[in-house]
Amino acid sequence: MRATGLFLATCLTAPSALAGGLELSSAAFDHGKSIPKKYTCQGENISPPLAWSGVPEGTESLVLIVEDPDAPDPEKPKMVWKHWLLYDLPPTSKGLPEGAGKLPSGTRQGTNSWKKTGYGGPCPPIGRHRYFHRLYALDTKLGDLGTPDKKKLMATMKGHVLAKTELVGTYQKEK
Repeated sequence: MRATGLFLATCLTAPSALAGGLELSSAAFDHGKSIPKKYTCQGENISPPLAWSGVPEGTESLVLIVEDPDAPDPEKPKMVWKHWLLYDLPPTSKGLPEGAGKLPSGTRQGTNSWKKTGYGGPCPPIGRHRYFHRLYALDTKLGDLGTPDKKKLMATMKGHVLAKTELVGTYQKEK
């Protein structure tokens, strides 16, 4: 259940050039496979367990962004729906447990597309959507940005990314 930079380079159309040894995985789903209903709006709507390794030397913080580029319809996407934004995760952290209610000390949250903080699970209105879980290793802590949206978070990260990787899951609502 591991998504490595090499694996991503062969499986995704836009692989991370900075993957290095940074790896992101989940015990709940494999890269490119379906996210279990439990982690969606049709289930418990809790975050899946995530694990990472290979954090590069010099990393001061991590950023996790979970988003769906297929909204609202994968045949005619019009927006990227943000499901979860976490920043200033400590570089010594190894992942997040299922239903991550208690985040690692110092972790801050951004605003998702529901205009709130926290995890919001997959809930596609039509078709099978892709959910990108992107992990970034930064050479700095970002500090208190309030509850930034993705645009502000990415602008603040610019020039500080040491490595990144991603884990992609899919989901289609059951009828």
